Amino acid sequence: MSGTAGPGAPDLLALLRRAGARDHPDEPTDEATSLRAAVLVPIVLHPAPSVVLTLRAHHLSRHPGQVSFPGGRIDPQDASPEAAALREAEEEIGLSASTVEVIGRLPTHVTGTGYRVTPVLGLLTPPVAPKPDPREVAEVFELPLAALTGPPGPYEEEAVFRGRLRRYWVVPHERHRIWGATAAMLVALGRLIRED
Repeated sequence: MSGTAGPGAPDLLALLRRAGARDHPDEPTDEATSLRAAVLVPIVLHPAPSVVLTLRAHHLSRHPGQVSFPGGRIDPQDASPEAAALREAEEEIGLSASTVEVIGRLPTHVTGTGYRVTPVLGLLTPPVAPKPDPREVAEVFELPLAALTGPPGPYEEEAVFRGRLRRYWVVPHERHRIWGATAAMLVALGRLIRED
């Protein structure tokens, strides 16, 4: 897996550390009714950095064939969203927690299905050799971070879903459709990089 042209790793590393250090605490929720999840946003420090994404297996009952970050529901035994994100990344793509430098969080994202997702920022030093679990993941691929900050860049679409007009983000990719919650979190990451 390798990156393509885009912002250089040294400058971006400083930006990411500043962005990750921002305080994005979990918002208060009713634990009895809240659906809490965490995802790992794994950034590979190539000369042109990239973010690791997965294509969910096509036989899954929820979101089959969609692009996502490694992650899932926060279990009672998980000490924190970070612990949940790292556990899920190891289960889904064989990414050992010892190879991830956790640097912070992006803002909590609330999905249309009621999940409150904590995106956990993690840095990876190449080479990265994922081992996807075929029961959950059809493919692991990388998206250059330059796709979030330069042209053509993410754009919004709208569609009617369950009788309501909804707007959602789409991140351009040559082979996969990246949209919805994953695209929204990528847009949040791009904004933090640009703001810094």
